[in-house]
Amino acid sequence: MKILVVDDDKDIVELLSIYVKNEGYEVEKAYNGKEALTKLHTNPDIALMILDIMMPEMDGMEVIKEVRKDSQIPILVLSAKSEDLDKIQGLIQGADDYVTKPFNPLEVMARIKSLLRRASHDVRNDEPDQIEVGPLLIKRDSHEVETVNGQTIQLTALEFGILYLLASHPNRVFSADEIFERVWQQESVVSAKTVMVHVSHLRDKIEEATGGDQVIQTVWGVGYKIEAH
Repeated sequence: MKILVVDDDKDIVELLSIYVKNEGYEVEKAYNGKEALTKLHTNPDIALMILDIMMPEMDGMEVIKEVRKDSQIPILVLSAKSEDLDKIQGLIQGADDYVTKPFNPLEVMARIKSLLRRASHDVRNDEPDQIEVGPLLIKRDSHEVETVNGQTIQLTALEFGILYLLASHPNRVFSADEIFERVWQQESVVSAKTVMVHVSHLRDKIEEATGGDQVIQTVWGVGYKIEAH
């Protein structure tokens, strides 16, 4: 399995590459956004991308937009602490997760493993293969979501994980912390705002595809749920 590490700071690329290799993964390296896109297009076996935001040639925001036009590869963003929350929220709408600089490489590796587990369809055998909820048909094994008129909704692995979790437990309210621990499969002090952004983007995609259906409901002060139909 191959991971693409993208940062204009060569020291960071080398540091992350060491940890990635130590976990048994192969590494591709890029030092700006344009080079990252070239690496993705010429290496179809890349399973995940670690992406810095502030880079020359093309910044991480533009890279994410380009990648998401035709790929749902997991993207882990590296973000400086000085960047405000609005910008981070904007990033997560296209990325799957983020860590702030300076970072602990062990935390980065934990996030990578979590994202790869989700992308590999790591679900329990006793969970239903297909779920119909409102206007949606959710297919577990293929990670596909279709509307009643046959339109496919393109979701990231984490967006699908959130939708499947809520749909497979109708009427149950999940807190942001519960969603984070189940879908990301790790604990984090930033879980609430991270989940909020992913749910917001997931809702946008569903509403756009269905003409405005609000499948996911917010229970204020508690969490999120999908009602049984």
